[in-house]
Amino acid sequence: MNTFAVVTGGGTSGHVLPALAVAESLVAAGHAKDTIHYVGTRRGVETTLVPPTGFPHTFLDIVGLQRGLGRRDLARNMALPFKLVRSLREATRLLRDLRPTVVVNLGGYGSFPATWAARRAGIPYVVVSYDRRPGLVSRLLAKRAAVCAVAFEGSALPHAEVTGAPVRSELLTLDRSAARDNARDELALPRDRFVVAVVCGSLGAAAVNDVVSAAVERLADRSDLAVFHAVGDRFLTSAAPVRDGTSGILYRVIGYEQRMPQLYAAADLMVTRAGAGTIAELAAVGAPAIVVPWPGAAENHQLDNAKVLSDRGAAVLIEQVDFTVERLAAEIDRFVADPRQLDALARAAHEAGAVHRSGRLVGAIERAAAGGGS
Repeated sequence: MNTFAVVTGGGTSGHVLPALAVAESLVAAGHAKDTIHYVGTRRGVETTLVPPTGFPHTFLDIVGLQRGLGRRDLARNMALPFKLVRSLREATRLLRDLRPTVVVNLGGYGSFPATWAARRAGIPYVVVSYDRRPGLVSRLLAKRAAVCAVAFEGSALPHAEVTGAPVRSELLTLDRSAARDNARDELALPRDRFVVAVVCGSLGAAAVNDVVSAAVERLADRSDLAVFHAVGDRFLTSAAPVRDGTSGILYRVIGYEQRMPQLYAAADLMVTRAGAGTIAELAAVGAPAIVVPWPGAAENHQLDNAKVLSDRGAAVLIEQVDFTVERLAAEIDRFVADPRQLDALARAAHEAGAVHRSGRLVGAIERAAAGGGS
């Protein structure tokens, strides 16, 4: 059976999960699962997330440019040109074997080899850019793309078509209110407490973790609160101790949580970074959130992402310098005391997510595959 699409993007969950969302949406549109081939990296979280999905996949030995000046960073940067050449050759052979009708690029360094190979082979490709400020790979490849599927109006990319961001089908159809009690049971969270869920991508965020653990200490006597904290696997051994809620706050600590539909349904309030995929998911499901952009993101693009929601009253934006124990505790107290503010935040988020639920992205990919472009 011929391959319909190669879907490529990887390294972190911010690229892998949207790539899987695209793959799932193509299957939902009638394309056989074994005609959708995922291409990512050998070092990224995709090696854990992709195999269980059943999609055919290939992982290339490619790494991103390291911005640090440490010995390890310099060594990886010196190896980068050799890995890039080798991965381009592997991607070229792969596309020659698969003969895909279209390649879908989800951004990140892991998406470059397969998309560049498609460009050289004359295979139409789609650049999916869901950051408000497009990333480097998206900008490099956009000019020759059949279409650039973007999440926001006013994109600087050529051939831009507003399609919304790729979001997994199980989130697009999620009814948070209806699923709440069952989700809490599945996650072993109490039904009668105000639940704060903290998730900062697959890697976690040290600055956010520190504030949350300190806030848990400050709110330790609150028997009406539960905090579910995904700290990131790399921080799990140094995380603050759990609290069973017997005489005060319930504090659950894990490395990474894959059951995001359940967590979005179970949580009264989310605390997240502002990766584009996270912002799109919050809007698609209508989850009220405190969003703390990572200041180290390229060109501070997470701040722009967060403003997509905060500018329309659909999220609380707190920059990292202002994200303190006092501020977090005050926001939690505010929403516990006045659920109407929480409901207003959720409604505004859900309204902002209409474009992501529109189904336009699959249409753009299928037109590109048929040679229609934009």
